[in-house]
Amino acid sequence: MPAAVPPLLPLSTWWWCLVLLQLPQALTQPQLDPNPEKASPAGQAFPYLSLDGSPLNHLLLDPRSGHLYVGAVNHLYHLSPDLQVLSSSQTGPKLDSPECLPPIVPKDCPTARVTPNTNKILLLEEGVDAVGSEVGARSLIVCGTLFQGICDKRSLGNVSEVLYQTSNPVDTQYVAANDPRVSTVGVILNQKGVGLMLVGRGYTSKGPSDIPPITTRRLSPSSSPSRQAFSQDEELGKLVVGSYSEYNNNFISAFNHSDHVYFLFSRRDMWNRKEYRTYVSRLCAGDRSFYSYVEVPLECSGGYNLAQGASPAEHQGRPVLFVAMAAGQASTPTATGRSALCVYGMSELDASLQRAQELCYTEGGRGRTGQEEAYIEYEVSSKCLRLPKDSLKEYPCGGEHTPSPIASAVPLSATPSLTRETQLTAVTTATEAGHTIALLGDKKGWLHKVGYTHGSKVGTLYQSVLVDQDRPVNADLLLDQSGQNVYVLTDGKVSKVAVSQCEQQPDCQSCLSVRDPYCGWCVLEGRCTRRLECSREGQANHWLWSYQPPANQCVTVQSLKPAIQSREEATQVSLTVAQLPTLTEEESLSCSFGTLPPQPAIVKGTTITCQSPLPELLPPSPPGSDHVSLRVSVMFRDVAISSSDIIFYDCRAVGRLNTTSPCMACVGSVWPCSWCVLGGLCTHTNNSCPRQHTIHNSLEQLEPRGPESCPCVWALQSSPLVPMGFLSPLTLLGRNLDMFQGEEQYVCVVVVEGEELKLNATLEKDPENMTYTFTCSAHEFQYPVNHLEYSAPIYLQRGSHHIDSAPNLRLQLYDCSVGQSDCSQCRAVPSDYGCVWCGGESPGCAYHLSCTSSPGPEDACPPPHIIQIQPVSGPVEGGVLVTIHGSNLGMHYQDIQGGVTVAGVSCLPQPHGYLISTRIVCELQPSKQETEGPVIVTVGDSEPGQSLQTFTYQDPQLTGIVPDKGPVSGGTSLTVQGTRLLTGQRKDLTAYVGQQPCYIVEEVNGTHLVCRTSPSNQTAELTVRVLFGKAERSVPGQVFHYMEDPVITAASPAESFYEGGRSIKVSGRNLDVVQQPMISVRLEHMAENILVMRRRRYARLLAKNHLLVFNSTVSKERCRVVSSFEMTCVTPSVTHDSKVLGVWFELDNVKVSFESVAGKTFSYYPNPELLALNRDDPDTPYRFKPGGVIAVEGKDLTRAMTRDEVVARLGDQECEVKTLDSTHLYCEPPEKQPDSLGSNQLPSLRVVMGKLNVDLGTVQYDTEGLSPVPLAAQVGLAVGAAVVVLVVLVIILMYRRRSKQALRDYKKVLVQLETLEINVGDQCRKEFTDLMTEMMDLSSDVGGPGIPLLDYKTYAERVFFPGQRGAPLSQNLDLPESRRRTVEQGLGQLNNLLNNRLFLIRFIHTLEAQQNFSQRDRGYVASLLTMALHDKLEYFTDVMKTLLGDLVQQYVTKNPKLMLRRTETVVEKMLTNWMSICLYSFLKEVAGEPLYMLYRAIKYQVDKGPVDAVTGKAKRTLNDSHLLREDIDYCSVTLTVMVKSGVEVQPCPVKVLDTDTITQVKDKILDQIYKGAPFSQRPAADSLDLEWRSGQAGHLTLSDDDVTAIVQGRWKKLNTLQHYKVPDGATVALIPRSAAVVGIHQVYQTGEKTPMLEGEGEEGLRLWHLVKSNEEPEIPKHRKSSMRERERAKAIPEIYLTRLLSMKGTLQKFVDDVFVAILNTKRPPPIAVRFFFDFLDDMAEKHGIDDPETVHIWKTNSLPLRFWVNILKNPQFVFDVQVTDSVDAVLSVIAQTFIDSCTTSEHKVGRDSPVNKLLYAREIPRYKQLVERYYSDIHSAASGCYQEMNSTLTELSGSFGSDMNSLVALLELYKYINKYYDQIIASLEEDAAGQKMQLAYRLQQVAALVENKVTDL
Repeated sequence: MPAAVPPLLPLSTWWWCLVLLQLPQALTQPQLDPNPEKASPAGQAFPYLSLDGSPLNHLLLDPRSGHLYVGAVNHLYHLSPDLQVLSSSQTGPKLDSPECLPPIVPKDCPTARVTPNTNKILLLEEGVDAVGSEVGARSLIVCGTLFQGICDKRSLGNVSEVLYQTSNPVDTQYVAANDPRVSTVGVILNQKGVGLMLVGRGYTSKGPSDIPPITTRRLSPSSSPSRQAFSQDEELGKLVVGSYSEYNNNFISAFNHSDHVYFLFSRRDMWNRKEYRTYVSRLCAGDRSFYSYVEVPLECSGGYNLAQGASPAEHQGRPVLFVAMAAGQASTPTATGRSALCVYGMSELDASLQRAQELCYTEGGRGRTGQEEAYIEYEVSSKCLRLPKDSLKEYPCGGEHTPSPIASAVPLSATPSLTRETQLTAVTTATEAGHTIALLGDKKGWLHKVGYTHGSKVGTLYQSVLVDQDRPVNADLLLDQSGQNVYVLTDGKVSKVAVSQCEQQPDCQSCLSVRDPYCGWCVLEGRCTRRLECSREGQANHWLWSYQPPANQCVTVQSLKPAIQSREEATQVSLTVAQLPTLTEEESLSCSFGTLPPQPAIVKGTTITCQSPLPELLPPSPPGSDHVSLRVSVMFRDVAISSSDIIFYDCRAVGRLNTTSPCMACVGSVWPCSWCVLGGLCTHTNNSCPRQHTIHNSLEQLEPRGPESCPCVWALQSSPLVPMGFLSPLTLLGRNLDMFQGEEQYVCVVVVEGEELKLNATLEKDPENMTYTFTCSAHEFQYPVNHLEYSAPIYLQRGSHHIDSAPNLRLQLYDCSVGQSDCSQCRAVPSDYGCVWCGGESPGCAYHLSCTSSPGPEDACPPPHIIQIQPVSGPVEGGVLVTIHGSNLGMHYQDIQGGVTVAGVSCLPQPHGYLISTRIVCELQPSKQETEGPVIVTVGDSEPGQSLQTFTYQDPQLTGIVPDKGPVSGGTSLTVQGTRLLTGQRKDLTAYVGQQPCYIVEEVNGTHLVCRTSPSNQTAELTVRVLFGKAERSVPGQVFHYMEDPVITAASPAESFYEGGRSIKVSGRNLDVVQQPMISVRLEHMAENILVMRRRRYARLLAKNHLLVFNSTVSKERCRVVSSFEMTCVTPSVTHDSKVLGVWFELDNVKVSFESVAGKTFSYYPNPELLALNRDDPDTPYRFKPGGVIAVEGKDLTRAMTRDEVVARLGDQECEVKTLDSTHLYCEPPEKQPDSLGSNQLPSLRVVMGKLNVDLGTVQYDTEGLSPVPLAAQVGLAVGAAVVVLVVLVIILMYRRRSKQALRDYKKVLVQLETLEINVGDQCRKEFTDLMTEMMDLSSDVGGPGIPLLDYKTYAERVFFPGQRGAPLSQNLDLPESRRRTVEQGLGQLNNLLNNRLFLIRFIHTLEAQQNFSQRDRGYVASLLTMALHDKLEYFTDVMKTLLGDLVQQYVTKNPKLMLRRTETVVEKMLTNWMSICLYSFLKEVAGEPLYMLYRAIKYQVDKGPVDAVTGKAKRTLNDSHLLREDIDYCSVTLTVMVKSGVEVQPCPVKVLDTDTITQVKDKILDQIYKGAPFSQRPAADSLDLEWRSGQAGHLTLSDDDVTAIVQGRWKKLNTLQHYKVPDGATVALIPRSAAVVGIHQVYQTGEKTPMLEGEGEEGLRLWHLVKSNEEPEIPKHRKSSMRERERAKAIPEIYLTRLLSMKGTLQKFVDDVFVAILNTKRPPPIAVRFFFDFLDDMAEKHGIDDPETVHIWKTNSLPLRFWVNILKNPQFVFDVQVTDSVDAVLSVIAQTFIDSCTTSEHKVGRDSPVNKLLYAREIPRYKQLVERYYSDIHSAASGCYQEMNSTLTELSGSFGSDMNSLVALLELYKYINKYYDQIIASLEEDAAGQKMQLAYRLQQVAALVENKVTDL
């Protein structure tokens, strides 16, 4: 494991806890400005929230709750103060165009597009307190760019709840700019209880062009006069403008101050220089006529002319306006990066505005100098006047007679308080301790903090924090309620950044040095805090602030006495402290020394006195040190106020630490230590020496003092070189030894390898020179040493006393024989050592005195001996280094200079590589030719030495490279081919591609060199070079191409199993540039140890910062390049206990992650499981009959595999895979049994999936009996066999009485039985083969163009009024004009009555009580009520709930399980309609697609087989009653239909069957030509004729019935293509029956028609197509035997039931998709379902029904049976399609399956069960689980969706209410009122509450108006 791991492990738990705490919100670490003067020294993680809808537009803070609201593109968010999403709403995109007025009708607005909705206004409306009314609800004002900038109101608690929204806005309600680039601002006012909003918006070139720059909008509708919300009415003010386009104000901000409203904007100066300037305009808050409008330009010196953001604030005790300004590009409104912050006083601003007003009122706009200083702006007809001087005082807000709008020509100027080179985009301010802090946002995502000191006009930037890299900070920069955090809005996220980071500063100095105005040092609390957080901040020196003099002065220890002291005594310590805070009398300070307990302190002024710790309490000095430093702190309780360091020294340790010269160390120490000579003691006091022989420290003035006075041995008089094995005398010199008294013996001590050798010493004293000479006794040293010499310390000892020695006093013990292996090395030893080369039998290096054997020391060394040379070859140019190893290669470098030759060529020795006698390194010199020879070394005059190895000068050549191209990122493995490439050593070889190095990665041989290319900065064709030392070779005639990097654009699939080997298809560009592409997988091996788990979690955190990942390995596989655009990779194997951390492609140096290409992570799944063919007895061969298929069972076979990837082999041949699903694999073996590949005689079936190779057992072909067939065939066989037995029994019974013919008939039956069995087997195999092919073909054919969804109006009409023509939805109010107005007035009053809950409920109950009020009437009335109340769905729902409550009450007393089973009451039909309304969007967005796919799949399958045009029976169906049981011979025919497209005629191939009738053929042709078009938009088949064209003149019109029709008795057969003998490939055309009217898609229709004369139908003839109906009369007896013969030739009808299984298997996926879409809980269920299920649960609880089955039945009856079954059986309710009888029959079976799945009763089947139920017997339990989980998940989910439901209903009312024809519905309802008029009136009069409301009277008024009914009014 890496060494870096252990220190990190203790942090893992802390990190993990941090992550858990921050899960609800992301964290970011701020980056700091690189300028150290401006950046904070530390950063703190701040929370942020990323949101959809970039760029985010507006941020709003609710000051009461602290909640945030974010307006974005297409989104609106409601956030908590800690950035949790509380609610959200999607506001777009929607169909819109800025050129069209809402509502948008596509046919009227050709430019309409799906347009995003950009938020332009986000304001908070407080409750309006009008006179005499209560405070209204607070709401959120939201305006966007859609629909000409209309606004709505939303709930503050849930932004998805719309409180007000106009469904049909008028032009006075267009508020915001309809262009996202044009600014809009708003400010809310309350004038006399009326809520108003002043809006400033820029000019838009599209849409309404007459909206003024500033308008006033009312926030609530008004009834008197009638006014709508957000309208700009005549009585409300606006800024009148002469030219809207010229005065295109770019609004920045709007705000209230005092009694005025201010707007900040920039625009071109139309009065003067035509340059862009910034302006502030002002209005009186109560001025509805804009008489008081006045504006003044702002000037920020330095050329900063465009405002970017603004914030009104209090600064230095007065109101000001902070404005972030930018310098604009010349004469354009585009801001540059140059920015400044300017501050304008509000009093100066108001004075400038009033000055302009006064001059324009009284001086004609001219100042004292006569210059025009005020004028009338915006090209209006007003002008400045000369009114009385007191006009402004009398009319401060102007009047009708005063001029307006006024503009000042004199700008208000300010000097920048801060400048930046990055564009500032936002500003807000805060005040702390009387100081103003400006918080600035810029275009690059930084937040800057600027402080202003008292009286300073210039701000100081003290910190910058990176909030969002390169994302502009939005102008909405908001402080939270506490003022401690600022909310920063950028393009994609909201961040909460602390305004200060005081708590991060650990000490006073860092706290004050950051110069953060928020931060100061709270002395007695010992922390950096804001001022108010310090308890005694008002007292002197308690809260220290960097802006308070003296600057940056902390509580400091100015002096400490003593600063050093001996650890052997305790003393008083005095500290002088500056800035000491004052304390009360009861409080005290203490002193703390290190970690020792505090000591009480005495305080006198600024001096603090403490007692130092006792010596025994002090901690020991650190090892190797003679002192310990302790922190002495002045403490207040447990807080350190100030600190300093005090040193406690230890004189004894000084002596101990220097063993050779303790005296000199003691008296030379920096501490005041003295040396006791006789005692050998280093002490801190002079009094501790008992005999008065004291040497004082050099720092003192006493004598003797200093190291020179210490007794010591200072030198060796004899030589320090001492040879081993010889007696050597030693002489030492000493001084200052006279201090010792007595005659104690001196001893010389030599220390060798830790052992002390003591030698007696004799003293000779020279009194004159005061020198002492010690002669040590001679000794023969014998110690094994590893080197030539050993340095041994030596010192003098007197008795037990160690005499000081000089630090360098050492003996050099040496042995000549060690390390000197040859003569040259020996003679190279310096002469002082006396080493000689001693000859003889055993020559060697020895001390000269020990060389006594003959012939004695030799004067000359033997000749050089060469052992090895490296390398043995080199280039003829030379330049490589040759290393020569040997012996006697000279004693000095000079000995071999010029003495080395290689193959006869001089080789230049290198000084740095020479080792005496053993090694020479020389540089090879050039040779004129290739040659070879030995290496020769000559040393001086000795004989030369010659190597046994031969060195070869050779000429390497490069011949080619492979490959010749690679990516510019490098990493290509380049093979350089050539001859003699191994010239020189491996390190001498370097390769280059152009100038880029190519790194050699493998061992080099004579013909190949492999290197890896490095990156290039561009594509190029470069020469490949190889350097052999300094010799260069290039590849001739071939270059390496650096090409564009490969790019991968797609990779699929994204799944594999553990075993790997799955083929991944990779697409891209330049893929063939790479020769060895790889796919790599990084794996992490799982571990059970919890510590490892924690480490892994921590590692994930580190991985984000590109740090290490623990326990990871990489598995790779080679990819195969197919072309430059495609390659295939096989997935690497992984172990089951590994976790995949990442998958990527390695294309040389280009690495591409799979996720970045495919958009999703690559997943590994467990291996698919394949079961043996004979699971019960694997050793027994699987019996197979030729002609069938082998079925292999398994698990998860398709989770990471497709059919095309699977290979199955039976022996040595392939078993063709036909079908693969999750649990089965079907393959078709060869007709003959293949040979075995192994020792077994029978072939084995092996299935290969990638690298997974599974042997499933042996297979034996059954050549005699029938082999087992798959399940589908077994069902058919079982049924067939049963019928066969039945036939046999019947035959036997029929012939029992005919004994004479019994034997003959019995044999005949056996023959029939055998024939039947063969036919059954053939038929089953045929059907099963059909199944295989269908499953493969269907998925690709189904789908096609878009889904033809019905519009809501048509959908509602078909659901509300099924099967009715002329439904009220499509009718108009048919009334004479004389009566229309009166009737409409009456119907309006009836509508009001229906909106009375009591009336409506009484009305419904009264109708239901009438006996002749039929069930059809109940449904009709319910649908009429749904239409009438569609725009008030919330009320409709409430009434429905009330009526359902009454219904529950009725059924509780009877049988509650029967409730909602049928539609017997009005409320049950209301519930059906309600569900249909609420689930329309779910149908449209979720369930519609799979439902349409199912319909298309059914139609496709049914049409593929014969369908009887008369009976509707089909070969392919799920319904046994609609099954075409006869075996019809048919074949597919492809017709070429001529289709006219524009002016061209295009042939279109259409597949039909030869058994199709002509009408069926026409339908199939129309299906193909109008594929994807709604059914209602294509021509009917009856209106067209089919014309067969053969040659130039052969045009024949085909018909179902004509004179050629075949008539058999009373039966006439419909004509088919077979009848007309139309061949495959025939050309046909559809032509209109009437006059040729060519439509858009009209088919080709030229040439003469020669139709056949259609025969007239004869009376009594019956039509038939494929089979005659079973209504045939009884067959006469004389014909029965011939019928029997016919039956023998037919297969048993039940055998064809296998077709049901085939059809079911084919459609299974589509049925599953529909059921899962309906019952899926992974996505939130529709709100209506959750709401209604909650209601049913409440009803059950209210009535004490605790039987879960009852509630389950209620839910089933209300949703699946009431809505979904209706939709499943009638797709024409949702789609514009035609449902034929044969398709309807299939849908009925599927719908019944859905019903069975929703029941609670157990689904039991037996042999007597209907075939339709048997079909889905296996699937229904699984579907039941889906239903139960669906109900359970909704029940367990958090309730409380009523508010959300109400919002949804409100939205639905607005969206679809206009589609309902409510007047017609009301008139139809009145017909029922008229029919039961008396009963209804009586019922209303009986009710007391109804009497109070005069309901009967109001109904009588309605009757009087609608039909002039005479009443007793």
